[in-house]
Formats: sequence, C-alpha cells, structure tokens
Amino acid sequence: MAIFYILLLFMIIGAIIAIETSNLLSSVICIGAIGFGASIMFLFLRAPDIAITQIVVEVLGLIILIRSTISRDLTFISGDKEFFGTVISVVIIFVIFLAGVQVFGTLQNFGTPIFANVPDAASQTYIKEGLQSTGAANIVTSVILDFRAYDTLGETTVLFTSIIGATVILRKKAKKLIEEPD
Repeated sequence: MAIFYILLLFMIIGAIIAIETSNLLSSVICIGAIGFGASIMFLFLRAPDIAITQIVVEVLGLIILIRSTISRDLTFISGDKEFFGTVISVVIIFVIFLAGVQVFGTLQNFGTPIFANVPDAASQTYIKEGLQSTGAANIVTSVILDFRAYDTLGETTVLFTSIIGATVILRKKAKKLIEEPD
C-alpha cells in the first residue's frame, strides 16, 4: 500500500527533524508525530487495540516530555517565521489529514463485524472453541485471560507504568529533602 510508505516517510522525516533541531520542544513534538503515525499504521493493519494503547502511551509520554523540557528550553514566539518550518508543518498536517481520510474510508459500516468477512480469523476460533478449550464462564473472559493473556498483561503494564510516570512528574509538590526543615 502506498499509504504505508507515505506514513513511513512522514515518520522518518519527523525522526530526522527531532534529531537535528536545536529546539527541545520542537523535538518533542516531532517525537509525538512519529508515535501518532505509528498508531495510524496500526489502524491500517487492523489492530485497533494496539493503536489505542499507542495513542494513550504517546499522550502520556508527550505530557512527561513537554513537562520536563518546557522549563529547560524557553521558546519565545517572534514575528519572524521560517519558510521551511511552515512548509514542513503544512505538509505534515496534510499527510495526517490524508491518512485519517484513508482510515475512515476503509472502515466497515457500523454494526458489521469485520471477522464475519474472514472465515479463518482468530476470532472465529475463539467463538467456536473458546468455551470448550478454556472452561471459562463467558467468551470474553476466555479471550482476555486465556488466549491473549500475555498481550493483555503487556498492555495493562504499559498503561499503568505510563500513568504512574505521568503522576510522579506532574505532581504539584515534590518530596522534601531530609535536610530541609518542616
């Protein structure tokens, strides 16, 4: 698919800009664009659970990175704008727009299950053999805790680690040092 190559090129350009720029905040924003490009690719690969996880991790990661770089790199907006930066920004926004149009154009009608179109899909196996293979009380439990247990464990570990990291960095009052008076 051509859209994969466009997204890959977009992510490579974002990585090069993130490495080469001297402005820390611009670098963090480019890293965020790379992560959101990856989540769009996951949507094209029909992995919405991984795409949602990627977006959550990316948002929390951006919050942490922006919080840690905003005090180190003071950026002032002036009347002068770079032509190259403006053109790159417009191109990136246009690519994201085209990717979004492509993703929403390939989605099925609401209420139509995707697995119904693919007879050899893993979901068909889960439905046919799930209750007999696992002995679970319902099919959702058998899928989440038996068939995809490691995937579920990994996703929840990433989400909880990101939330704890964001909470630690964004807290208002830091712990006091031992030598500080009360």
